[in-house]
Amino acid sequence: MFEITIHRVFSAAHALRLYDGSIEPLHGHNWTVDLTVGSQHLDKIEIVMDFHELERIVDALIAQLDTSNLNDVEPFSNGRVNPTAERVAQWIGQQVAKQLPQSVHVHQVEVGEAPGCRAGYRPPLD
Repeated sequence: MFEITIHRVFSAAHALRLYDGSIEPLHGHNWTVDLTVGSQHLDKIEIVMDFHELERIVDALIAQLDTSNLNDVEPFSNGRVNPTAERVAQWIGQQVAKQLPQSVHVHQVEVGEAPGCRAGYRPPLD
């Protein structure tokens, strides 16, 4: 498999629902996103896909999160999805997957909310 990875940073706040049902204080992070996509084959110009196109897709998604309170952004605003780093990674991965060329698949999304604290999402294999 061939892969390409892009790295992005955005700022957002969140307040997690804790085990006892309480909500932690609202606080912010400078979130990092590392997104890797891959394909079994290179396209006709011998690339997985254009880096700039992948950046455009991810930047449009991150724009929905940047400088926001994640608790106010779908899918986290409904109260059923906790805005954890794991769920942010999953949401980004699922949204990106909908916009990729047919032969390209999301391999992994890693989201960091603080130095040394990262969460990952890998879509299930078909």
